[in-house]
Amino acid sequence: MDKILVSRCLLGHAVRYDGGAHGPIALLLQWQAEGRVVALCPELAGGLPTPRPPAEIPGGQGAAVLDGRLPVRTVDGEDVGAAFLAGAQAALALVRQHDIRVAVLKARSPSCGNLENYDGSFSGRRVPGEGVTAALLRRAGVRVFNEEQLEEAARALVD
Repeated sequence: MDKILVSRCLLGHAVRYDGGAHGPIALLLQWQAEGRVVALCPELAGGLPTPRPPAEIPGGQGAAVLDGRLPVRTVDGEDVGAAFLAGAQAALALVRQHDIRVAVLKARSPSCGNLENYDGSFSGRRVPGEGVTAALLRRAGVRVFNEEQLEEAARALVD
């Protein structure tokens, strides 16, 4: 049975930057009960606390963070890119350890977003882009989905 990497916040774990969660989501809990879920919060794995100041990527492009061209900045201006990179590496290590080819990560997160991200202005403006972890996993061949794409993720597991 294929394993799935899942953002911990989507399982109801209070790990978001504000100490909250986004789940639990029924299908993800079902997969967890089946023993398929490998849960991770990349930001915690990278050493950031909960709660923590909100962070965004200028321009919303996680791949540029991976390539050393952009920082990840908190609302206070602190560069927390090293923690985001460490968390992405932790996710990649789990993917390799468990031979994971599908991930369900939190939409619009600077770590986990797979389709769009916030633009770095802390204004709520969204741009096409992906988070640091999502970008690294995609580069490694993992199919990355968000919680609004669960049907697609389920289909990818049987492909």
